[in-house]
Amino acid sequence: MLVGYARVSTTHQSLDVQIEQLAAHGVEKMFQEQISGKSASNRPQLKAALDFCREGDTFLVTRLDRFARSAQDLHNIVAALTVKGVGFRCLQQGGLDTTTSHGKLMLGILAAVAEFELDIRQERQREGIEKAKVRGVYRGGKQRFDPAEARKLRDDGMKPRAIARELKCSPATVYRLLG
Repeated sequence: MLVGYARVSTTHQSLDVQIEQLAAHGVEKMFQEQISGKSASNRPQLKAALDFCREGDTFLVTRLDRFARSAQDLHNIVAALTVKGVGFRCLQQGGLDTTTSHGKLMLGILAAVAEFELDIRQERQREGIEKAKVRGVYRGGKQRFDPAEARKLRDDGMKPRAIARELKCSPATVYRLLG
């Protein structure tokens, strides 16, 4: 059976392109999620997909960065699939297929390149933020709610964790705002 996995980082992004590509390659069972991919351990649909796979199945993704964000994650997941007798294919990036010797070699190379790209992108982002801070133009992320609203809820007797749930933010944010 062909088992597919599609992921985007936020709910503002669309899974449509990945789903269409996987379906066009004959995927019979599809798992999808809209969640950050920094770690494989915090993605419930990825875990469900990996648990679903049985010996003889092939696990398909469209791109490596939709599947794993570090070489270590990639190797761990592919090793777990291999132990179960499940092949792994990536539709883009050279049609990576771990059921062949060439595919296994390409997996290692592409995993290293993907991790390098992530590191470089994060480094550029940090440099840009530092330059903006020096110029005095960095203001942080967009404000998602009015801090006065958090203070009002506290004054009304609500506890910080309840305020966080109400405002859909982390408790740390509420504690920081309320001093």
